[in-house]
Amino acid sequence: MLDKLKNYIMLMRLNKPIGFFLLLWPTLWALWLASSGMPPLNILIIFITGTLVMRSAGCIINDFADRHFDKYVERTRERPLTTGAVTVKEALILFFILLSIAFVLVLFLNPLSIELAFIGAGLAIFYPYMKRFTHLPQVGLGTAFSWGVPMAFAATTNNVPTTAVILFFTALIWPVIYDTQYAMTDRKDDLKLNLQSTAILFGQWDKIIIGLLQIIFLLMLSWVGYLFQLTTYYYLSLILVAILFIYQQRLIYTRLPKNCFRAFLNNHWVGLIIFLGIAASYTL
Repeated sequence: MLDKLKNYIMLMRLNKPIGFFLLLWPTLWALWLASSGMPPLNILIIFITGTLVMRSAGCIINDFADRHFDKYVERTRERPLTTGAVTVKEALILFFILLSIAFVLVLFLNPLSIELAFIGAGLAIFYPYMKRFTHLPQVGLGTAFSWGVPMAFAATTNNVPTTAVILFFTALIWPVIYDTQYAMTDRKDDLKLNLQSTAILFGQWDKIIIGLLQIIFLLMLSWVGYLFQLTTYYYLSLILVAILFIYQQRLIYTRLPKNCFRAFLNNHWVGLIIFLGIAASYTL
């Protein structure tokens, strides 16, 4: 029983919380901006819990989609669905349980939030299959991971204003950056399996394009700061983020898989620092 529970935890990646935080930070940015500070506690709890649930569900459907490929990739060959430690039936049952929990959570929000939640669920299900027919699965991930932005505004203001749309597209750039770094670790295996990614699409220009995206992301964040009239604390946080991006560029310089993965992990601090800059603008 304990072994089975451990396998479920691994399937949902609860033992690797980095994905949860990368999904959570843009949602928290939006909640604080939409509320001009601390959001209502009930909405905050619903979104944090919902983020955890949907990230877990997303991991399951991702492993379900990739179960025939993961055994050929060194980094993923020990995943529970690949090894048979969790059956396909068990994984799908757990996936639908998590979706049901997310649906119950969203019922406590307004109708607009519920409508957007259905789109978000569709994005989570569709994204894992994108690598089969496009080089842009990272854009699909960015859309799914940034969908908490319009949902946060909808839940807080019952509206998705233009500023929220701008924040959404700003947030979308960030996963393209870090998931390209992530994809650089699997590039050789993906090429053998005929799977596609931005790391493969960018080829020898990968580091330059990631750098350009990092610059665009910072410029867009500056625009967001202007639109929401954030204070100096926010712009100081962007300077720190720029320093982290320089560090990430140093990590990916040689394209060593382990260093590309370290660059990916470093993005947790990017999201946290941006959040602290936003929060400080409303509290200090």
